[in-house]
Amino acid sequence: MHNNKPVLLVEDDTVDAMTVRRAFKDLGINNPLHHVTNGEIALIRLRDLKAEHPCLILLDLNMSRMSGTEFLVALKKDPSLRKIPVVVFTTSDEERDRRNSFNLGVAGYILKPVDYSHFIEVIRTIYTYWNLSKIAPTELLK
Repeated sequence: MHNNKPVLLVEDDTVDAMTVRRAFKDLGINNPLHHVTNGEIALIRLRDLKAEHPCLILLDLNMSRMSGTEFLVALKKDPSLRKIPVVVFTTSDEERDRRNSFNLGVAGYILKPVDYSHFIEVIRTIYTYWNLSKIAPTELLK
């Protein structure tokens, strides 16, 4: 993103997490990518007063221990965290999941492509969007 704030990836699939990391590297995205494997760990990290808040959260919905939807509910209830932009990045093409996510205030809902060339284009699009936004994610956190 246009700053050096971290991006938090909440993803329980190791291959998908490695693919996101690879896409960041291939695209030259310099933001640190912090990866956690479930919503519970993400909330602990986000509530750590010593840790910097991310400029963006990339969130999978289908996770064990705490689903992405459960994570979103908890995140949006917390006044200190609810303004952090969240993009759902998932394999779920269910209308119910899309509707629930937008009702919980996500900034976007994107299906994970299987093909790497499409995958990298999706990451490029997310990156470009945040760079072109008139309101930078860091301004939302003020």
